[in-house]
Amino acid sequence: MHEAGPSGPIRLSVLNDYEVVVHGVAAMLAPFADEIDVVELDCDMPLSQPVDIALYDAFAAPSNAPRKLDTIVSDDKVGHTVLYTWAAGPEVIAAARDRGLSGVLSKSLSARELVSALRRICAGETLLTPQAATDVEPRAAGWPGQEQGLTPRQSEVIALVTEGLSNQEIAKQCYLSINSVKSYIRAAYRTMGVSSRSQAVLWGIDHGFHRDQLRLIARDGDGARTSFVVDDGQTSG
Repeated sequence: MHEAGPSGPIRLSVLNDYEVVVHGVAAMLAPFADEIDVVELDCDMPLSQPVDIALYDAFAAPSNAPRKLDTIVSDDKVGHTVLYTWAAGPEVIAAARDRGLSGVLSKSLSARELVSALRRICAGETLLTPQAATDVEPRAAGWPGQEQGLTPRQSEVIALVTEGLSNQEIAKQCYLSINSVKSYIRAAYRTMGVSSRSQAVLWGIDHGFHRDQLRLIARDGDGARTSFVVDDGQTSG
């Protein structure tokens, strides 16, 4: 296991299957570069370099997310694995503890609060405290459909609709009531200008609601920006 250094900024990777989401988290943390060095952004790609903390964003987490987390936890290049989610209830906390995660952090945290929590985890604390479920919109810096007016919650629900999940499956995966899911879908449909599930799926496909496979190495060991690696194996500087 990679051990965090005694000084200097925390080396952080951000992981999620949507490029806009990992870029959004990185943008939120950018003002705290003296404390958090975002060295890698990964969409469905394994880590390529040692990090103090791997932050897994649970936005529209796929069905194999538990296996992905197990892989991260067991990676020798990772010091601590942290789940970043707005569903931080007892069930999620218990699963995170069983899997050996170092923390579950709510998306209701401000950027400053998130940085503080990451610093505590890197110093050796385990932050696994259940938080009451809420339908309040989380803080977020980027998500699919943002430019078209979707809120973060609506966006995640539409992402899962686009993948073919039923309302009941979405409710279970997002830890929401079925009525909340229906409410988000109705509001999203109005914003999207659609009236049926099939139209919503087509809208989602046309507006970037597809999972990416990409690695952005933001900084190498010398602090220099390096390269993109995309799913066809091509690399660009």
